[in-house]
Amino acid sequence: MPGSRYLELSAPGLYGPRMSNLPRIAALPPGPFAQLATLLGDTKPGKDPISLSIGDPSGAVPEFVKEALAKGAAGFGNYPAIIGTQDWREAAASWLNRRFALNGTIDAEKNLLPLNGTREGLFSVLFPLMPESKAGARPIVAMPNPFYQCYAAAALSSGAEPLYVASQKENGFLPDFAALPETTLQRLAAVYICSPSNPEGAVADRNYWTALFALADRYDFTVLADECYADIWFDQEPVCALPSRLAQTGNFARLLSFHSLSKRSGLPGLRSGMVAGDASLIEKFRAFRNVAGPTVPTPLLAASAACWRDETHVIANRAAYRERLDTAEQILGNRMTRPGGGFFLWLDVGNGEDFALKAWREQGVRLLPGATMGREIFTGKTQSNPGFSYVRVALVNDLSTIKTALERLREIL
Repeated sequence: MPGSRYLELSAPGLYGPRMSNLPRIAALPPGPFAQLATLLGDTKPGKDPISLSIGDPSGAVPEFVKEALAKGAAGFGNYPAIIGTQDWREAAASWLNRRFALNGTIDAEKNLLPLNGTREGLFSVLFPLMPESKAGARPIVAMPNPFYQCYAAAALSSGAEPLYVASQKENGFLPDFAALPETTLQRLAAVYICSPSNPEGAVADRNYWTALFALADRYDFTVLADECYADIWFDQEPVCALPSRLAQTGNFARLLSFHSLSKRSGLPGLRSGMVAGDASLIEKFRAFRNVAGPTVPTPLLAASAACWRDETHVIANRAAYRERLDTAEQILGNRMTRPGGGFFLWLDVGNGEDFALKAWREQGVRLLPGATMGREIFTGKTQSNPGFSYVRVALVNDLSTIKTALERLREIL
């Protein structure tokens, strides 16, 4: 395809019957961390190792979470409902309406569902939504490039064709879906968009959301808004999908928005998130989940409800990330660009793989090469991968560890 903002579609050899998609999944390259392990191989770290490669927001579990789990422990003796508990639904709906100023338009019974961690929902959501064909051809699911790897796995598993749309400095690190050819737009069944984005920390503004929803209305596709980092922001609260869509049309048509307690509350081990949006889409997803069975245990729902009701721990988490980011700026200066949200630095180092290997070999700092999260725009041209020049740095360790690691990196930048 012409231009440099999107990647050519998957090879025809990956096509096959709707019910036989395993060959397509097998065609996916190894995941980012497997690629990193191969890159580093048997190389010994030059100093005591510090990993800044994995976005694992580990931290102290709030006491109120422990108390909610203990009080709800008897719930392990019963099968949980696919729609969660009444308490969870009310807490989640109240948070959405409050957090995004939705004036009560989120109905606790119609507009949301609990998830076994948001990744599970982002992967499985395509199965009940994917048509057999679109515009007489195999449906397309578009996503940013670089991207969260489960997007591509979901597209392939559901029988769709993944399309990787470049997120580059030139377009503010947000994919320009409107620039796709007309024939491609007609085949779009869904679009994944992450804001604040992983890995770049870019934030979509109201104009971006409005244009994307207008495109969805014109070409009849679903917007899957991965907003797991919506509560981790630094200078300005991000504009989000639900209020943008509501202001545009007075409803949530063609939108599903995903949120995560792994990020918002720093509780990745809880494996708890939610999806919210258009009632008809939620109903389709609920019916699918009722058969597939990915229920969230009742005690975890109790702890989750407590998290959705509490803002104090979220404010504290955000302050901690801001302190880490400020420390990074003090150490790295103009070598870094301040992200709008999330907890990653997206450092332009010229060649991400070479730098990651050097950082490990000389400084003992483990980083994720940006190319492992992306795809080449032009096959065989490695530098056409939008992540080629970058490394992703996760600011999830304690402040002292992050400071030590970044000071080591400064020596080789």
